[in-house]
Amino acid sequence: MSPAVASASSGDRIRTYEDFVRVHAYLLAAAGIPPSLHRRLYRKLADEVFDGGEVFAVEPCEDGRQRRLVLTADQSLGKESDVFLVDHAWSFRLPDALKQLREVPGLAERMAALMCVDLDRKIEADEQDDDESGSLEHVSQVVEKERARVQERSDSTAWLELEELGIDDDMLVALDLSANFPNLVALNLWGNKLRDPEKVMQEIRKCTKLKALWLNENPVLGKSIDKAVFDGLSGLEIYNSHFTSKAGEWALGFCADIVGADNPCSSVESTLFGSIGTIDLSDRCIHKLPEVFSPSKLPSLSKLNIRGNPLDQISGDDLLKLFGGFTQLQELEVDIPGPLGNSAISILESLPNLSLLNGVDSSSIIESGKHIVDSALEPRLPEWSPEEPLAERVIGAMWLYLMTYRLADDEKIDETPVWYVMDELGSAMRHSDNANFRIAPFLFMPEGKLHTAISYTILWPTHDVHTGEECTRDFLFGIGIQEVPGTASIK
Repeated sequence: MSPAVASASSGDRIRTYEDFVRVHAYLLAAAGIPPSLHRRLYRKLADEVFDGGEVFAVEPCEDGRQRRLVLTADQSLGKESDVFLVDHAWSFRLPDALKQLREVPGLAERMAALMCVDLDRKIEADEQDDDESGSLEHVSQVVEKERARVQERSDSTAWLELEELGIDDDMLVALDLSANFPNLVALNLWGNKLRDPEKVMQEIRKCTKLKALWLNENPVLGKSIDKAVFDGLSGLEIYNSHFTSKAGEWALGFCADIVGADNPCSSVESTLFGSIGTIDLSDRCIHKLPEVFSPSKLPSLSKLNIRGNPLDQISGDDLLKLFGGFTQLQELEVDIPGPLGNSAISILESLPNLSLLNGVDSSSIIESGKHIVDSALEPRLPEWSPEEPLAERVIGAMWLYLMTYRLADDEKIDETPVWYVMDELGSAMRHSDNANFRIAPFLFMPEGKLHTAISYTILWPTHDVHTGEECTRDFLFGIGIQEVPGTASIK
């Protein structure tokens, strides 16, 4: 992050917006904050308004090893329509970092949680609650609530979410799901304690109308249960998040959010596919697309994600021909190299209607001559050993979260930078080459002098952002690909 240099005048306390602009003119320009937001920024700084929590939410991702920021406001956020203050959770000079982590009460714990390097401690705490969550009485209450919901609906079709409830083999037998839910179409048993394939199959085989089954992260998966599942459930379309060879309209409807826990059904009306605009088929282990996936059945399809699928039972040319028939298709996510070939430019030449390929503007790909474009590279997540103290874990992980600035007055520049970590909201923003937000460090001087300065990070949208969309920033803002050492020849 480029340093922000503060220059202070000898003026009096900031009392008006005009005072604010006069004293902070250089800082406002250096931060790049749009002039249209200056007055709103002043008001929030003067009144110490931290309203980001009313607009955003922090969500875990990457199996809890990262967090992301999501817009949760009822209305979309327009480009340069608002500005938000982000507090600094930790500011320090680099030589003092480890000492502060070891000595300041609660600092290492907060930073470890913020940087997601305390997962093993969370797991230990969760395991202490296993007796309660894994009791038959507790699980039966969950099942009974769902049974009551099914009875309230005119349709008896059921969808059971029994994830991470500590269910073991005997408990599954005792629940007698097939009797309580004769029209059970989806059963999620992810993350339980199922071990005996015979007992598990004894119960699951009775649920003859199952379309989807999740047994992920159960010990039983290591005991060759897959074949028994496929033999025993002839209508299964989704197994452990993957499409089966029977996947059809129901599985596609699930990926298009037509079918789900809030709208369980045993079949999908063909007419519903006509209005589908977005389908996410990523990581479904699809070898061949279902027959329903066609331009005639999906005339409104405009956004498609097929990452993480081999698609090896259809040629790349045939896939391109198929996708070319979707006249409304504008955004495509696909592995490159992958089923459509090794060149982003070739894909765009075959699908000229695309405006975005892997999140990158099609025209910029053509202009730059990039053949491989991938905005979804696997993140490099921090690693640590259980024996490693929290302070050392934070030191190893903090470089992804650190930002810096230097202080200056009319007489001299402090050559030793101040390093800081944004609070939980700011630190949850992940990188994107096509970020929809921008941030900048900012020093607010309420008395008009540097020694009174309070450090913040300022956050504002650079594009229209819709409810539910992830909020991202460009970690390399202002640095072009030609400026990064060793990348001048990358295309």
